[in-house]
Amino acid sequence: MRLSARPIAALVAALALTAGLSITGTPAVARSDDRAAAAEASDVSIAADTYTWKNARIDGGGFVPGIVFNRSEKNLAYARTDIGGAYRWDQAGKRWTPLLDWVDWDRWGWSGVVSLASDTAEPDNVYAAVGTYTNSWDPTNGAVLRSSDRGASWKAATLPFKLGGNMPGRGMGERLAVDPNKNSVLYLGAPSGNGLWRSTDSGATWSEVTAFPNPGNYAQDPSDTSGYGNDNQGIVWVTFDERSGSAGSTTQDIYVGVADKENTVYRSTDGGSTWSRIAGQPTGYLAHKGVLDSSTGHLYLTLSDTGGPYDGAKGRIWRYDTESGAWTDVSPVAEADTYYGFGGISVDRQKPGTLMATAYSSWWPDTQIFRSTDSGATWTQAWDYSSYPNRSNRYTLDVSSVPWLSWGANPAPPETAPKLGWMTESLEIDPFDSDRMMYGTGATVYGTEDLTSWDSGGTFTITPMVKGLEETAVNDLASPPSGAPLLSALGDIGGFRHTDLDAVPAMMFTSPNLDSTTSLDFAEASPGTVVRVGNADAAPHIGFSTDNGANWFQGSEPSGVTGGGTVAAAADGSGFVWSPEGAGVHHTTGYGTSWTASTGIPAGATVESDRKNPKKFYGFSAGTFYVSTDGGATFTAKATGLPAEGNVRFKALPGTEGDIWLAGGAPTGAYGLWRSTDSGASFTRFSGVEQADSVGFGKAASGASYQTVFVSAKIGGVRGIFRSTDAGAGWTRINDDAHQWAWTGAAITGDPRVYGRVYVSTNGRGIQVGESSDTDGPGTDPGPGTDPGTDPGEPPADADCSVTYTVTNRWSGGFQAEVKLTNTGTAAYDGWKLGWTFPGDQRIGQIWNASHQQTGAKVTVTDAGWNGMVAPGSSAAFGFTGTTTGDGTAPGAFTLGGEACAVG
Repeated sequence: MRLSARPIAALVAALALTAGLSITGTPAVARSDDRAAAAEASDVSIAADTYTWKNARIDGGGFVPGIVFNRSEKNLAYARTDIGGAYRWDQAGKRWTPLLDWVDWDRWGWSGVVSLASDTAEPDNVYAAVGTYTNSWDPTNGAVLRSSDRGASWKAATLPFKLGGNMPGRGMGERLAVDPNKNSVLYLGAPSGNGLWRSTDSGATWSEVTAFPNPGNYAQDPSDTSGYGNDNQGIVWVTFDERSGSAGSTTQDIYVGVADKENTVYRSTDGGSTWSRIAGQPTGYLAHKGVLDSSTGHLYLTLSDTGGPYDGAKGRIWRYDTESGAWTDVSPVAEADTYYGFGGISVDRQKPGTLMATAYSSWWPDTQIFRSTDSGATWTQAWDYSSYPNRSNRYTLDVSSVPWLSWGANPAPPETAPKLGWMTESLEIDPFDSDRMMYGTGATVYGTEDLTSWDSGGTFTITPMVKGLEETAVNDLASPPSGAPLLSALGDIGGFRHTDLDAVPAMMFTSPNLDSTTSLDFAEASPGTVVRVGNADAAPHIGFSTDNGANWFQGSEPSGVTGGGTVAAAADGSGFVWSPEGAGVHHTTGYGTSWTASTGIPAGATVESDRKNPKKFYGFSAGTFYVSTDGGATFTAKATGLPAEGNVRFKALPGTEGDIWLAGGAPTGAYGLWRSTDSGASFTRFSGVEQADSVGFGKAASGASYQTVFVSAKIGGVRGIFRSTDAGAGWTRINDDAHQWAWTGAAITGDPRVYGRVYVSTNGRGIQVGESSDTDGPGTDPGPGTDPGTDPGEPPADADCSVTYTVTNRWSGGFQAEVKLTNTGTAAYDGWKLGWTFPGDQRIGQIWNASHQQTGAKVTVTDAGWNGMVAPGSSAAFGFTGTTTGDGTAPGAFTLGGEACAVG
């Protein structure tokens, strides 16, 4: 699965917020000339209603770069994520417990966890190094959090530099380590050239180890001027040899990994006073991990030619004998046979000489896991080729608890669905149980409890061990009045239709599969009609459903679309308005068989629909509000003086024409909450709302004349999630300081059927569901709706491609063909999917240099990974054998990502 928590520059730019969180204060009434008139509001109640919070279950959904077992207490384990906080394993419930939900809006970057350390001497102690970006995207410095109650509460030591939980190299580690003999001593490897740091008071204060000679020099992309790809990845792991100390005394032998291909391992033999490069070490690689087997005295390094976590084209595994000083290459395969780097590594503390490692960057056909029981002299692997492309697996993979991990795919061998994973930078054998192993991927945590069956020639069972760990980044949410209670637009894994908030959905949205869904909407009066748009390597970027999101069909799109943008559905489902990236605002009737450019509205505007008048659509851009009364064909500029900076989101009230609420802005300009009751001709600002970022509506309270309004906002000096049952005259904070989830500004919506229920977006902690203890006006959920529909079919547009299809051999009942795809455009393909429909009964048998899916006569062929990048004017070729009862007539048409190619 091609998953990564990508940098969110535009998002973060809008989060450079001021002031710390306060729980006291009065509503602000300030007014400036560039803002519309202020409404006379509002009274504020801080946590006056008691809410219970939970996740809408997805289970996983993001990268887990680190798993840490405590080595002195059984079943005590932690996991870290790149943007979604840290977790502790609950053995009784076989689930993960979140530990950083208290991270607040102003310090949102602390939800990115660079490293974790569990104290062997005192297992109640746990430490987390936090911070999301080392560049300007994150406004706050990093910190080391310390807890003496296993993460139930924390204290923080803010550092004089930033840390990068979502930066390149985030799978390396662990950068943070506790001295196993003297647990008041900790070390932290810093990025950005900041060197090695040490604490001697259990993490309360930190100082640089000035004697350490090398702060690192490797950057993923030195030409990147954003501070992301060109950041020095620095000091990447610290490992103690506990044999060189005794309880209460400082460990003398300490090993440190550095992001420097020529000088990647250093050692101190005097408790950190002096340091030197270890002679004879491998060069030309970065050591992602350094793990010491104290029973054998062997230090193992997993190496890659890049910092990861998704790149890496070559790799090795080396063993260092700490007694003799001898280095040995113990790699399981020849260097020439690697197309990946090695990342995750663990030793079995119960069985000296037994170790495992991962090929973290092997996307196609699958990741690989290696195991040795003789200190790396020989290895076996999780799967082998029996007769290519068929595989012989030492494992069975059961994803029935998280079925979407198959991605709805049906690839040809040697690729499988579901896969063992990708971005497998973390793998840990339970130090108390040789049969239990866990490893993190770009989407989940997998594990087994019968691992030693590997050694006896049997098969072991791998299952998701991810319950409770929710790491999706949420872009949009919708709660229709009938059908499923919740539809979601998510980063990296598209989105889901939740018919049961406490159950993992069977599959994410497919047909099309979108890398990230950026916006979705349903027709208010016809909730079976749903539209979603998002980002993908190639077209299509839009999908439609006529059965409330249960099934989807791909839509065509205007020329030039490069990303999802925002989309809106007419109140009755008769048409749609789309503002995609790469193209201006467009409108259509029906299901987008053709699109027409809208006029009067700038490209990139945010679009929404009126929830009663099907001809009325709204738009917003750079402080100006736009209105269309002809189905999106033409827009007219209306209200001005609205926020010209930052992100702005707005929603129209269901069932009432022209009632619009708008939230957004930036601390350097207009920032707050506005309302219009005249279809955007004018807006009135709520004076008591100092800042607001998203707004939504839910079922009205009993006896109330207005639907419940929910906002993610700052009111009365307090940042939080607020509810109003009287059209904004008064507000109640409904979250608390233990439930803040860092940044919650992307989307919020109430449930139109259940009073008080609210769905809140997070950037890495999934979808939060709040339930009110106030039963004033409870609603009922009638269950999923039907509203069945059919796919009307849609003609594809033209793509920049040409296809040559050649039958190279025929025999009775079969044939062989070669296909060449040529890029005729001006931009490179970054991955490709070629489709066609066979005449007759032709079926593909074996394919090479690509993978394929075939349903009936329809075929989709996907690049093999290594040939996914096709420069302008260049070609990618693949071949296959097929069966047929006819003559193997060539297909007459081909599509690239759903758009038509020329036939050569």
